[in-house]
Amino acid sequence: MAKDANGNELKDGDNVTLIKDLKVKGAGSTLKRGTMARNIRLSDNDKEVECRIDKMGVIVLKTEFLKKA
Repeated sequence: MAKDANGNELKDGDNVTLIKDLKVKGAGSTLKRGTMARNIRLSDNDKEVECRIDKMGVIVLKTEFLKKA
């Protein structure tokens, strides 16, 4: 069961926001705190989710940096 930084359970299709600025390897850019990630998909690993971010596409983020919107 995947949980966000506050301990809330995450489900497929949830929207989340970043709680910390994150550097994206290979993209040469930084995702700012408060950025909305839409329509997450849970992966086999409970500590990671796939999500879509505007102007970035689909990326994998660790749940410890996410807060349920």
